[in-house]
Amino acid sequence: MHSLPVPRALALLLAGALSAPPALAADAKPNAHAAGMQHAQPKAAKARSALAISVAAAEDGSFWMVGLDDQGRLALQRSTDQGRSWDAARLPDIGNDGVAADGESRPKILLGRDGLVLLSYSSPLARPYTAQVRLLRSTDGGRSFAAPVTVHADRQVITHRFESMALDAQGRLHTVWIDKRDLEASRAGPTGEAAPYRGAAIYRNVSEDGGLSFGPDTRVADHSCECCRIALAPSPQGDVVAMWRHVYAPNERDHAFTRLGQDLPPDAEPVRATQDRWALDGCPHHGPGLARDAQLGYHAVWFGDRGGLVGVRYGRLDEAGRPQGEVRLLPDEAAEHADVLSSGSHVAITWRSFDGQRTRWRAWVSGDGGRHFALRELGRTTQDNDHPKLFLAGPAIYGHWRSTEGVRIERLTP
Repeated sequence: MHSLPVPRALALLLAGALSAPPALAADAKPNAHAAGMQHAQPKAAKARSALAISVAAAEDGSFWMVGLDDQGRLALQRSTDQGRSWDAARLPDIGNDGVAADGESRPKILLGRDGLVLLSYSSPLARPYTAQVRLLRSTDGGRSFAAPVTVHADRQVITHRFESMALDAQGRLHTVWIDKRDLEASRAGPTGEAAPYRGAAIYRNVSEDGGLSFGPDTRVADHSCECCRIALAPSPQGDVVAMWRHVYAPNERDHAFTRLGQDLPPDAEPVRATQDRWALDGCPHHGPGLARDAQLGYHAVWFGDRGGLVGVRYGRLDEAGRPQGEVRLLPDEAAEHADVLSSGSHVAITWRSFDGQRTRWRAWVSGDGGRHFALRELGRTTQDNDHPKLFLAGPAIYGHWRSTEGVRIERLTP
C-alpha cells in the first residue's frame, strides 16, 4: 500500500486543484482526441479552474458534452466520432445566471427518452458561498431549451450547491444537493444564539415529469460536509442511492449512504459507508464515487486519512451501503478526485495525480468485478486541468479529461 504524510498529501491535493480559466470552443475543429477546446493564455496569478465538464452518451452512440466556453457561457457540444471532433457549440439562453464549473461543482447532463435533454448547474448568488440549483430542459434533442428554472422550493440566499441528478428506471428525475437552510435556522434560535450544527445538510426532490415540475424539498440527512460532491448510482429496486461525505460527531469526515426510494420512511438513518474516522475541522473538497455492482452491492472510491495513511481508497459496499471486505489504496500515492463506474464484470476507476510539476491521468481497470486491477496511463500535462470522470456508452466505460490543451476521451473497457 502507498501512503503520504498528511502535510505533503494535502499540499499536492491543493496544488493540483489550482488552475486558470479555460475555454470550450464555440467553433470546434477536429484534433485527434483533443477536440472542441481552445488554449487559454498563461496568467500571472492562478485562479480556480473553470474547466469542469460532463459527458453523456446517447442511444445513437453520439457523445454530448456540457461546460463553459471561452467567454464563460454554458455550451453544449455533440460528437459523432467518440470525441475525436465536436460540433459547433449550442449556447442555451440562461439569462444572467453564472455557472459554477470548477472541480467538485460542474454542470451536469442527462439524456432521457423521447429527445429529453437535461442540463443542471449551481448558479452563484450575491453572498459568498451561496447558490441556487438551476435546470434547463429540452424535449427536442437539445435543439432548443426552455428558460432555466430553480429546482428547489427554498429561495433563501444561502447554499444550495453541488447538485447531482439521475433518472431512475421509471424515468423519474432525482435531484440531490447540499443545503444550509437548517444551519441558518440554527442561527436564529429563540435566544438569538446559534445552536450547534455540524456542516450542512443533504436535500433532494423528485420530478415525475422529466423536470417540468418538482415535488417538495426533502431533507435526506443533517450534518453533511459542505463542499464535496454527492455520488449517485442506480439501485436494484430501480430507484437511486446516494453517497456523500458526512460529518460524524464531533468532526469525523467519513461517508454516508442511503437509498432514495419512494417507499422509505422519512426518518430512515443513513448508513456509515466508510470507517476512516478522519478527524478534520474543515471540508477537504473531495467527494466520493459510487457504482452499482452487476451481482451484489456497490463499488466505492473516496479520499481520506485512515490511521495516518492518506490517499484514495477503493472498497465494496453491500446492498445497504455497509462496508464489505478489504479496503485498498489506489496504486498512486498522489491520487485525487477518483471516479468509479461498472458495466457487467468490468470496473473502471480513474483519477489524476500531481507531482508538483505535472499532472497524470490514470485508470485502474478490472475485468473480474474488482478482484484484480490493471493500471493504465492515459495522459499527462503541465497545463491547467480538471478532474477526470467516467461515463457509459452502451456496455463500454469511457473516461474524459479536460485541460487547456483540449478534451481527451478514452475507452477503458470492451
